[in-house]
Amino acid sequence: MSAPAPAHRPVLLEEAVSALAVRADGVYVDATFGRGGHSRAILAALGPAGRLLALDRDPEAVAAARSIADRRFSIAHAAFSELGRVLDAQGIGEVQGVLADLGVSSPQLADAARGFSFRADGALDMRMDPSRGESAADWLATATEQQIREVIGGYGEERFAKQIAKAIADARAREPIRRTEQLAAVVAATLRKRQARREVGQDPATRTFQALRILVNRELEEVALMLPQAAARLAPGGRLALISFHSLEDRLVKRILRAGSAPTLPADLPIRASEMPQPLLRISAKAQRASAAEVALNPRARSATLRAAERTGTAAEPAAFERLMNRIGPDAWRS
Repeated sequence: MSAPAPAHRPVLLEEAVSALAVRADGVYVDATFGRGGHSRAILAALGPAGRLLALDRDPEAVAAARSIADRRFSIAHAAFSELGRVLDAQGIGEVQGVLADLGVSSPQLADAARGFSFRADGALDMRMDPSRGESAADWLATATEQQIREVIGGYGEERFAKQIAKAIADARAREPIRRTEQLAAVVAATLRKRQARREVGQDPATRTFQALRILVNRELEEVALMLPQAAARLAPGGRLALISFHSLEDRLVKRILRAGSAPTLPADLPIRASEMPQPLLRISAKAQRASAAEVALNPRARSATLRAAERTGTAAEPAAFERLMNRIGPDAWRS
């Protein structure tokens, strides 16, 4: 059976598993394995006929998943935007639930060598899958000052994006910015000059690091690609449970679920209110935040928001979910 649970406690564990309403014989997906806290809880709720497929694009997370010796469990090295492809490869049609714990994981933040954190010096990488794509340092080396400003202002919601972008451009003209400590120092010096007031306890570099991480890993694009695939593969009554950690992510999730829970009208066809078709999804619970007790034990839980939805019994071809994304637009994460 499954390996013992790790010491680290995942955010909103009981709430997320409860939102899935796990059936003993159901097929479930943990789209972001991390270190397996949610996966282990789902396996504990499943019966002998149940099945759990986990995904993660971080090779270290995939390696950790190999320790789960449970015939009901399998792991795929893939981004969650590849959910449909992975399900097809596993011979899985419908599932009873999909859980996604979005954003960076605690083990990634804790490892200075991964470059996610400004609290310890390391290579400025930030890739969740170091074998693919461009590192944060490589992007900063070639991006224009205007591009840097747009990324920090958009993905970081940083009001001093213009000043930070100029400071980064000036600093890299003197020497390449290859380390987290370098970037954090540039941002701190820039904001110190302006005596900028920050949120209580927030490091000056928080928003800049968030912006670069989102860019490098295409985090918002991943969510926007994954959700229609997940909804399309849910069996009637199947559940989505989504945990987000910053306002851009949560805004995108909220708008996609809201669009999915609105009736989908036939094109150019007059229809009475009584004939309104059933929506594709139903919001199954109010947004939930971590309790004060959980935040005290795990400060990372402070910004977490759980949203959940249930697949209705309405018949819909997969393209209907793609049309939902077209309806809300590619910039649904913006305010």
